[in-house]
Amino acid sequence: MVMTGYSHLLPAYRQYAEMGIEERIAWIRADRWLETADARAALARLEDLLTYPPRDRMPCLLLYGDTGMGKTKIIRKFLRDHQPVFDRGTGVTSMPVVAMQMPAKPVERDVYGELLNALSAPGPSGDATYRLKTTCRTLMRRIGVRMLIIDEIHAMLTGTYRQQRVFLNVIRFLANDLKVPLICAGTDLARQALLTDPQLAERFEAFHLKRWSNTPQLAQLLASLGSILPLREPSQLGTAPLRRKVLDMTDGVTVRIFRLIETVAVEAVRNGKEAITLESFDGDNLILPLVAMARRTEGRLQRRATQ
Repeated sequence: MVMTGYSHLLPAYRQYAEMGIEERIAWIRADRWLETADARAALARLEDLLTYPPRDRMPCLLLYGDTGMGKTKIIRKFLRDHQPVFDRGTGVTSMPVVAMQMPAKPVERDVYGELLNALSAPGPSGDATYRLKTTCRTLMRRIGVRMLIIDEIHAMLTGTYRQQRVFLNVIRFLANDLKVPLICAGTDLARQALLTDPQLAERFEAFHLKRWSNTPQLAQLLASLGSILPLREPSQLGTAPLRRKVLDMTDGVTVRIFRLIETVAVEAVRNGKEAITLESFDGDNLILPLVAMARRTEGRLQRRATQ
């Protein structure tokens, strides 16, 4: 008999609790956007920069934080909100926001190649660097690019000092030439790398995605998860002991928190307990993310040492 009610879930999500086991597991594992306060603030700043009128020194933004803090998720959400638009009348596609991945090494030719790929117009492999550069500039003007985003910019540090200088000159040139805001995303190493070029760093404001701590914001995040996960019984995600447990096992890194909660939620569906409790994190047969597993092992060893 299927249970009904599920008053612990938001009304829009109660229907998912009525699905079968495999369907609910698939729902839990699906990639979805869950907005946090930092993500909302970052998106608001990106929206503001997108409306900035062209000027000689365009403002730039560095979105940085530890690996797993959600930088790429924020960028992808912003791209979904500003997708290319095809005008049937003119036959021209408008692309207000272009996001490229930092190449493996900060080689000028590879930078333009990645940019052309982001524009869905990969250049011929035999083209010289200056031709790729010209093609990028011409195409970006034609499709009305108003913002350029470079993700994983800390990868520039894999290059030589000279390659790093050339790369910084390239992105400065693009921002100056196109008169568009430049958004760079990466780890704290990216911040340090940009600071090596005082002239360029002067244009950047920094938005730091900080790790979670035991604050009302974390309590709200976990409570939000508890209100949408299709578990048929109320979870203890809002309790202080569980918050501390989650922090101990994840070090406050966003992606680790989501993966940990996903793992224990799936297990709660499979074992029929239908709720996340403090004991959910201690099962010997639980396959946890690597960092969470290491934290749990450390905790057990510490408890044994004090006994």
